[in-house]
Formats: sequence, structure tokens, C-alpha cells
Amino acid sequence: MAVSAALPLTAPLSELTETAELTDLPELTDLPELTDQSEPDPVAEPVEAEARPAVARWYAVQVASSCEKKVKATLEQRALTLGVSNRILEIEIPQTPAIKIKKDGSRQSTEEKVFPGYVLIRMVMDEDTEQAVRSTPNVINFVGHEERRTTGRSRGRIKPRPLSLTEVNRIFKRAQGKKPVVKVDLSEGDRITVTAGPFKDFQGEVIEISGDRSKLKALLSIFGRETPVELEFSQISKDS
Repeated sequence: MAVSAALPLTAPLSELTETAELTDLPELTDLPELTDQSEPDPVAEPVEAEARPAVARWYAVQVASSCEKKVKATLEQRALTLGVSNRILEIEIPQTPAIKIKKDGSRQSTEEKVFPGYVLIRMVMDEDTEQAVRSTPNVINFVGHEERRTTGRSRGRIKPRPLSLTEVNRIFKRAQGKKPVVKVDLSEGDRITVTAGPFKDFQGEVIEISGDRSKLKALLSIFGRETPVELEFSQISKDS
């Protein structure tokens, strides 16, 4: 809409209406008809929440006595067979180095379990992996808390409880940092013969064993009297 001449700011209202009549505006009916041709807003569409990746945690599993290694080997094979080896990731038996003294006084390097009767499993807990562990021969149960039954007197199912990071670090630190344990195939009351040192060929009875010091005390008959003598494990042999 054009204005023929610039009007002063103080022009009367009548002059303004003569220059720009309201009838000069297009009729509403002359406007193009609006149609809803816009595409749906992609932001408005519901967006599915991304699934969080499953996290593997450490769990303690109670097993039959002296079956820790057997359970470990069997479960590793079963995880492959059942197709869950990508979720059962590690099976550990925390152990510390140990030295075993044989009857002849010789030493043999071995390992001692930190928690006899238990294995640790790092796994993604789901229905398949839990069943794979539970159904493994010689597995007794997960370590966890019992779910109460609403009826009946039988015990409820044990719900596996993942170990905290502090617990896991403490277990493996204990296994790695512990000094070698000396184990000797002897017990108090056993008869021994001294094989080295000033009391060689003397015979006596064990009265005390100090595995951490690799020593024992035995009563030896010296000049007709039983005298307690401290001996190294390597200085004696157990009488058959």
C-alpha cells in the first residue's frame, strides 16, 4: 500500500484515514486457503529409550568341598556349549602361594585357597547365565539373601548378591599380597627323626608346629631326659 506524500507527525487523524483506507486491505476471503501439508515433526514422535548396556559383576558361588577346580573347568565348558561365554567372563579361585614340607624334609611349591569351598564368577546376570551356573555339577548356591516365601515353610530362593568393588579388591589383594604359607605333613604327637644338625639321628615327639616360621618343637631324649628342642622343618623326617 503506497502513501502519496509523507505526512508530518502532527497530521490530524482524518488525513491519515484518507491516505490509508481500511478498504484498501485485501479481504480475508481473498487469502489463499491454508491446508495442513506440513510433515509431522520428528521431535514430536516418541523416541524409545536406549537400552543400557549390561554390566558384568562379580558373584561368589558356594561349591562342594575340594571341587573348586572341577567346577571352574566344567562351567567354562558349559558356558561355551550353552552360548553364554560372552556373559560368563571370568571364573577365579583366589589362592596364595604355599610351601609343603614332605616327610623326607623336601619342599614342594603349591597353592592354598583363600576361601575354600567358593569360586568367584564375573558375569552378566540374567536368566540364562544364572541357570547355567546353578545347574553346574557340584555348585551349591550363590551367595546372596533369601527371598521370603508368602506360603509354606520351605526356604525361599537365594537371590544372588553382587560383590562390591571394595570386597573384590580386598579379596584379590589378600591373595596377591599374602606371604607364602608353609605347610608340613605333621601334627602334634607325631614321631620324628632328626636328619641334620647337632641332634642328627635323635628321635622325638612333635609338641608344637610354627608353619609361618618353618619350625617345630620336639621332645628329644637327651641324656635320658626329654628336652624340648626347636628344629627347622628341613632338619627332620616323619617316622612312618
